[in-house]
Parts: sequence; C-alpha cells; structure tokens
Amino acid sequence: MAIYHLEAKVVSRGTGRSAVAAAAYMSCSQILNDYDGVQHDYTRKQGLVWQQIFLPEHAPAEWQDRSVLWNAVEENEKTKDSRLAREFVVALPIELKQPEWQELLTEFVQDQFVSDGMCADVCIHDTDGHNPHAHIMLTVRPLDEQGKWQYKTEKEYLCVRKGEERGFTSSEFKTAQADGWEKQYQYKVGKKKVYMPPSAAEAQGYERVSKYPKSTKYGRQNPISARWNSDEQLVLWREAWADTVNQSLERSGMEERIDHRSHAARGLDEQPTVHEGVIARAMERKGIVADRCELNRQIKADNVLLRELKSLVQKLMDAVKNTIPVIAEAMETVRQKMIIFRYHLLHIKSGKTQINNTLQVVQPDIKRYENIVKRLKVKVRERQVLLEEKKTIPAIHIFRHRELSQKIAALTEEIEELKSEKALLLNQVGCADDHGMAEVKQRVASMESSLEKLNQREKKYTAELDAALVQYAELQRQTTDIDTMELDMVCQAIRPNRERETVQQLQTAYGKRFDSGMLAQSGKDVAHMLDEAAEPVSIHQKLRQSYEQQNKRHPTKDYNQER
Repeated sequence: MAIYHLEAKVVSRGTGRSAVAAAAYMSCSQILNDYDGVQHDYTRKQGLVWQQIFLPEHAPAEWQDRSVLWNAVEENEKTKDSRLAREFVVALPIELKQPEWQELLTEFVQDQFVSDGMCADVCIHDTDGHNPHAHIMLTVRPLDEQGKWQYKTEKEYLCVRKGEERGFTSSEFKTAQADGWEKQYQYKVGKKKVYMPPSAAEAQGYERVSKYPKSTKYGRQNPISARWNSDEQLVLWREAWADTVNQSLERSGMEERIDHRSHAARGLDEQPTVHEGVIARAMERKGIVADRCELNRQIKADNVLLRELKSLVQKLMDAVKNTIPVIAEAMETVRQKMIIFRYHLLHIKSGKTQINNTLQVVQPDIKRYENIVKRLKVKVRERQVLLEEKKTIPAIHIFRHRELSQKIAALTEEIEELKSEKALLLNQVGCADDHGMAEVKQRVASMESSLEKLNQREKKYTAELDAALVQYAELQRQTTDIDTMELDMVCQAIRPNRERETVQQLQTAYGKRFDSGMLAQSGKDVAHMLDEAAEPVSIHQKLRQSYEQQNKRHPTKDYNQER
C-alpha cells in the first residue's frame, strides 16, 4: 500500500560527494566532471524508469543537458566543502502506474521548486517492482534575471558609529560610510589586540595589526537561500508531497491516503514503529496467542479438558452401557468435547493464517534489508581501502590519483543510494532505525516459534477430534436396540446445559478473544461430522418418523387414527 517517505539530503564536497557524480549515478549515464577531471560512468546501472530536467524561466537553455547543468554548478563552487545540491528521495505509490508517477512528480517539482527558481533533475528508479522511488536533485543557488548564479552568503562587516555596532554588506557600506559608519580593525593596545575604528585608533596612535575588518562569522545569507535551507520550508515541502500524492490517488479512484505528520501530531496513541510493539498488539487484537506463558497456560487447560473427556467417557461406558439416559449423557459429553476441539482448531487456523500473512509481508522486506546492509558494508570497506591508498600515493602520480578519485566517487554514490534504499525500506516496515529492524527480526522469530507451536497443537487437536469421533461412533453402535426417538429427545434435553458449559469453558480459556461466531461454526462442523440434521426436528415430526418406522413392521396401522 502507499506509504509516506521523503528523505532530504545535501550533496556536499565536504562529505566526499559531487553533483556530477550524483547526477550520473541516478540517471545511469556517463558524465565527465570538469572540476576534478573524473569521468563518472554508470551506464551499466539498472532500474532507471524515467528522467527529466526542469528549468526555471531565466535558466540558460543549454542546462537541459544534465552534464552542462551540473558542471556549471561544480564550476561556480570554489571551496572544498561547498554545498553543491539538495537531494530528495521520495517513495512512489505502488497503486499508480508509470505515467501517473510522471504526472505526479512533474506537478510537485514544478509547483514547489521550479516556480521558486530552482533547477531540478528528476529520475524514477524501480528495479524489482517492490520499491518504486524517485530522486530529485535541486540547485541550491538562486538565479538572477540574467540567468547568473546569485550569492549564497555575502560578507557582512561589523561597523560602529557613536558606540553602536551594526552589520553591513559591501554594497550597503558605501551608503553607510557616508552616514558616519566605520569598519573596525584590530589594533595593538598594550599587550592586547582590540577592534576599533581607524579614527579612534589614529587619535591614540595605535598600530594596526590586521588588514581584515571585523565581520560576522558566517556572513549574511541570501534571503532566498535562507528560506530554502530553513526547517519551516522543509516541513512545507513534506506536506506538499503528501497533498500532491493524495490528490493523484484520488484522481485515480484509489482510497489509500498518506500523511506526512507524526503519530503524535495526528493524535494517535500507538507508537509508529514495530519495535514499540505494534505487531504484538495487532496480533492480540486479532486473536493470535503471542505470549509464550499464555500459550503454556492454554495448553494446560486443554489437557485438563482431554483428561476429563477420557475419564468421563470410560466411566460411563463401563458403568451402564445400554440405558438411554447414560448413553445420551455420554454422547452429549463427547459431542461437547468435539465442539471444543473443533473450536480450538478453527482458532488455531485463524491464528496461523494471520501469522503467515504477516510473515509473507515482513520476511521479504527483512531479506532485502539484510542484503542492503551486507552490500553497504562491502562498499564502505572498499571505499575506505581506496581512501587509504590515495593518501599514501604521492601527488605527482596525477593519473593514479584521478583513477582513485573516480572509483571513490562511484562508491560514494552507490553508498548513498544504498542508504536511501535502506531508509525507504525501514520506513515501509515501520522502523525508525536499524535497532527497530532488529526488533522486527525478533518479532518474526517469535512469530515463527508461535507458528511451530500452533502446528503442534493443531496436530494434537486433530488427533483428539478423530479419537472423539471414534468414541461417538462406538456409543452409536450401542444404540442399535434403543428407541432412537426417545434417545434423541433425551439428548436434546441435555444439550442446552452442555452448550452453556462449552461457552463457559471457552470463555475461561480465551477471555476477550472468545468468538461466538467461531463457536457457532464449530457446532455446524461437528453436526456435519456426526451426520446430524441441518435443521432442528419438531416433536410432531419425530413422532411421525417413529410411526413410519413402526408402520414398516406393521403395515395395517394408520398414523392419523392413532392420533
């Protein structure tokens, strides 16, 4: 079913990534990074379903070429830890088809990013039909009306005037200087270094020790970039994705909906992840015995029922074999126990079905998770080895350095892709992190153990039901010379008390999980096994049936005359 997943990342040189490598990886293409001369070739990568570049109004038309766009980004960023791009990984609803995914992504990207001045590179991945998702790479610098990159942050000088300190950018300082504001520089005052304006320092004859004016630590961020980088904007994007997906599902006639809010924000009492006990509580609500102690107590109660059955039947058969009340009592007792055994079997079948359904959903996800973790460890080790090798090779070996950089970049993108795939899978399972998945595995192991115990109990109850059926057949053989109508009437008189006892025993054994509908089905199944009439027979009908049996032996009698 449709799930909500939106993972936000930053492509930064500080983490060893490049925008060109990330774009080549998600588009399964080959792109040369002009910044460091590394060729990134991912043409053998599988899973690409659709790709598209979206540009705002003032962006150069040549940026429709992915290589040109991201090399322009790389060229404009100068520092070794520059933030190059923003990346979103979103889960696509499996209820929709590929054309609907494309329409959904186009609407979301155009409304939320392109209309706000970002360039967007979008690719859909779907390798196995179980995990359709999209990568959305976005530029982080705004564009001006001439299609040129704007600044992300601008130097801000801390200036003073009459004891007041205020920050100004280079363009603002020209006007501020005319109003008497001065930049501050470091001057040597005794053994200390003190910031002060040149006018005050010259009056005291202090010596300047630095040519750099006092400024804020991080500078002044571009207001557009500041909004894009804010937590509030991320919340709006997360909400917009949920709204866009839900609108698309509604247009397609689907009832499923997703929600970007946390369980707490939605007013739900349950915790959102499996490792808090969601699976266990769901099993309890559905009548599955999930606790080992409770399971053992149930087995002990069942054994008591079995011993009572065997003891009572043997006692009655040994005492008086051919009296109607005793045989009727024995038959109804055996019938009662058959209904109880049948109820246990239906309850076990229901529990097994629900456990198997859960395992069929969870086990493939666990296998995929384990495979991802294994691959991720291998890739991380490979990258570490290459990084260590690169450190030991002298800088003069340019080609070897470039070759290693290319391999490291490729591994870095593969690692990021695996991390995203793992995060998406954890979200699908309902886990917050790897610890949550570990608890899911424990739950699955517990369910598998419970399933094995249920199989053992099913075999036991099946054997006991078969044994009770044999005992009932033996009692029926003892009724050969007994008036069947009278025996049936005595059985019908005993049965209500037996039915009340059955309900009490099952309610005691199962508590809140007792199901009256399942008990009714058990009664029908036992009636079918014993070849009983589907509908109750009235006393008048029983008398007529008795007369017809006697009339076969005495053809001259008339039933209506006897009445």
